[in-house]
Amino acid sequence: MLLRKYKDSDCEAVSRLFYDTVHTVNANDYSVSQLSVWAKNYESLKARHCDLLEQNTLIAELEGIIVGFGSIDKFGCLDLLFVHKDYQNQGVATYLCNELENGFTSIKTFASITARQFFEKRGYSVIKTQCVERLGVKLKNFEMIKIQHY
Repeated sequence: MLLRKYKDSDCEAVSRLFYDTVHTVNANDYSVSQLSVWAKNYESLKARHCDLLEQNTLIAELEGIIVGFGSIDKFGCLDLLFVHKDYQNQGVATYLCNELENGFTSIKTFASITARQFFEKRGYSVIKTQCVERLGVKLKNFEMIKIQHY
């Protein structure tokens, strides 16, 4: 697996991956209306293209296929972490996180119901359970933190 920096030309593929992942991987934990507002359509991630360029955003590729991506800001907030639906449980998220978390003593993230267990296995603890509202629809997630000791 190859890890590389996000570039302009990745926007379309990453947006599609985001949309597909939300609508398939998270389908057991969220309703159809929740999934729809979460991903609205893949345009919602395209709107964040500048954020992806500004943050440390990494792309995971396998044989030229984008199988995942993740981003962390300069303050240690792990903003996005999504793995293609066909590459779940194959170490992609772990590989991305190992690189993204490197150098931070404290990392914060807002994990979905689906991702909570993954982050707990990585040493994150829930600070609080919260309900965010998007387009009038409420979605449950978890503010989590990890403290690393070097």
